[in-house]
This record gives sequence, C-alpha cells and structure tokens, in this order.
Amino acid sequence: MIPYTPNLDQLLESIPRALDDGLIPARIFNDPDVYRAELERLFTRCWVFLGHVSEIASPGDYVLRYIGEDPFILVRDEYGTVRVLFDACRHRGTQLCRAEKGNTSHFRCPYHGWTYRNTGEFISAPAFRAAYGGLDKTQWGLLPAPHVELLHGLVFASLDPEAPPLEAYLGDMAWYLDMLFGLDPDSLEVVGEPHRWVIDANWKTGAENFAGDDYHTVFLHKSMWDVGAIQIPAFENLKGYHIHAHPGHSLSLSMAPNEDDPGPKFWGFDDDVVAHFDPSRMKPEQFRLARRSRVAVGTVFPNFSFLFVPQSADPKVSPPTGMMCLRVWQPRGPRRMELWNWVLSWKHLSPERRHHMYRTVMGTFSPSGIFEQDDTEPWQSIARIAGSAFARTRDLRLHYGMGLPGIGSARVVEDFPGPGTVFWPRYEEGVQRNFYRGWFQAMTNGGDG
Repeated sequence: MIPYTPNLDQLLESIPRALDDGLIPARIFNDPDVYRAELERLFTRCWVFLGHVSEIASPGDYVLRYIGEDPFILVRDEYGTVRVLFDACRHRGTQLCRAEKGNTSHFRCPYHGWTYRNTGEFISAPAFRAAYGGLDKTQWGLLPAPHVELLHGLVFASLDPEAPPLEAYLGDMAWYLDMLFGLDPDSLEVVGEPHRWVIDANWKTGAENFAGDDYHTVFLHKSMWDVGAIQIPAFENLKGYHIHAHPGHSLSLSMAPNEDDPGPKFWGFDDDVVAHFDPSRMKPEQFRLARRSRVAVGTVFPNFSFLFVPQSADPKVSPPTGMMCLRVWQPRGPRRMELWNWVLSWKHLSPERRHHMYRTVMGTFSPSGIFEQDDTEPWQSIARIAGSAFARTRDLRLHYGMGLPGIGSARVVEDFPGPGTVFWPRYEEGVQRNFYRGWFQAMTNGGDG
C-alpha cells in the first residue's frame, strides 16, 4: 500500500525522530499548509533581521522591510530612535509607503489622508473636527513591533510581545556575532542598495545552505577553484569547525589549524583593514579565532545569514580579497523566495577600495554572481521535487545524516575556545539538523526537540 502524506500535525510530530535519524521530509520545501503555518507561528515569534543602522543614518530616514510577508517601516524618527512600524494605516489598512526608502517627518495615507509622525503617532486627518471630533488620537497610532534591538549595527525585531531579549534568543550565537561584527563595528556600513531577486525555491533551502553546507562547494563550485576565484584550496577549505550555537542558529568556520599556518587571516581582509581591528572590544579567545579564520558563513534562525570570505570576481584582474555580505531569505510562497543581499564595508576605506569590495560581491554573490548561478538551479529543483505527486504520496525523506555516529569523519571538539557544540572538520550536516530543530521548536511553540 502506498503511504499517504500526513497532515501538518502528523508531519510535525514526526520531525524529532526523523532528525535523530538524519532525515527531513521533502514536503516541507513546497507545501501550502507548512508555509501558512510558518508565517503564522514562526515569523510572528522569532527575532528577525531587518537591516543595518547605516541605512537609516539620519533622523527621518526610512526603508521598507518585511517580517514574513508583512511590510514594516524601519525608520529613525526625528529624535534619533530606531523604530519598526507596521506599514498599515489604522483607518482602512492601506499601506503608507509608496517608496522603498526615503526621508520624511510624516507618513500620510494615500487613501483618506490620515497622517502619522515618523514616531508612529497619529496626528491628523482631513476635516478632522467634522469627521472625527472626539476621537482619541493617542489610541490610533501606527502599530509598532513589540521589540526592537540593535547588535553591532544590525537591527532585529520580534512581533511576539512575550519574546525573550535578543541576547537570550541568540544563545551562544551572540558570542560569535560579537567576534564577527565587533572588531570595528562603528565603521561598518552598507554600500549601495541591497540586491534583491526572486528565486523559485523555498526560503529554508537558502537558510540551511548558509548554516554550513560546505560539502557542496567541493563539487558544485569546483569551477570557482579551477579559475582561481577562491584563495583557499577546495579540500583545505573543509578544514575548520561546524558550530551548533543554539537550536536554529549555526555557523561554519574555515580555519587554519594554528595561528602561524600560511593562508588568509581575518577572512582575507587587507592589512589596512585589519589595522583598525580592536582586540580590546572582545575576549582574547574571540580575537585569536578571528585571526585564524579564513571563511565564516552562518545563519541566525529563521532567515538571516552572513558570509565573510576572501574571493575575486575575476582573478586575472585582481587577487582574492576579503568581502562580507548579509542575506535575508525572504519568504514569498511555498516555492518562492526573494533573496536580499547587503554588501558591508568600512567607512575609513578609500572610495576605490570600497568600490572594489562591492564589485567583488557583485561578481560572486549577487543576481549575476558566479556562485549564484551554481546554487540557484539545485535549489529550484528541490522545490519542484518536493511538490511532485510521487514525492508526496511516498512521503519522500531526504538524507541529512553526515556527521551522525558512524557516518563520516567529523568528531566533537572538546577543547574549542568558543561555546556551543563544535565539530571538526566541516564534513558534517549537524548544522542543518540544528536549523530544523529550531524550525520544529518555532512551529510547535517550544516543542520537545
């Protein structure tokens, strides 16, 4: 008898045991019921990355961002406070913003003209006395996100009134974000606009890949090593650590075994960049790990990722150089996501150097980047297969077992200087299993995973 695909509750109940066996139901990558539950249960509870403070540097600056599929205004109000406001007029629910970014002291609804300060306060409407005399304006401001916090210039928000503080939500991941973004945080800023493009794939596929799918680089990205776009040899790059920092949050560090080993240090950034790094901002063991790091890639659950890597868009023109980008895997449907990609640089670099870093990201990790051309076709085909009749009727399970006892070479590292559960080398899929443990907990309001 052909097995039937279970309903959502049955599916979720099966997740913990499936993860223990290194299995993931293919259905979760293209299913309307799963997707609706993610929007309602997951994105309304988690802390979500929205942008960098440099994008709203002056009072009145704003950008339009999303939590799940819901639109929010990320704004620095007239007093300098960073706010996250639901982009919906309280009168009829019309969206206020007709531009993706700008500078304004007020937001005015295009439907009936209700007007709000950039603090979110409702202040006026046409013919207010005749139409709404007696209405308590203080009760009809724009709805704010219940929680907004900044970490090294990164802006996060949570829609859950009972959400834990950001640091508690991040768990051990906070320690690694301090290491990655704390070396010279006051000088970091976004260069240009975030790149945005649509991919016919499920948002989780990108998020789990950046949690530490290093294994695919040996085969899918082989041509990048063949042309010299990456400074570190392919199998040397697999030396390093996978870190399960907290359910849902994982990262991967390609790292020299010792501080004196040859190869890039501080993710390949040039000496004039490294000269501004301040070891007093962090613990000595964090600074030493940063110095040994060649590549850092990771995901903060649910859909925020980062990448620090020395690369070149065209090695015949320029050698690999350190670059960093931020990513959001924006859900747009069961089998569609919009990928947002920010380029980060330092204010103290020359315009030429900043442009070079921007061009490096554009040529590697962008809509036209050589890495994206490799990645996106497999990601899209995963969604196609997940939605196929055969996969659903057979309840197809996918193999995520690398690194389980008896499978592969990865072993737990007992003396790693940082927190979390750590494995060496990077032949390990526990970072993906950790991502889905976080997914299970969010989908079941805590669960037992």
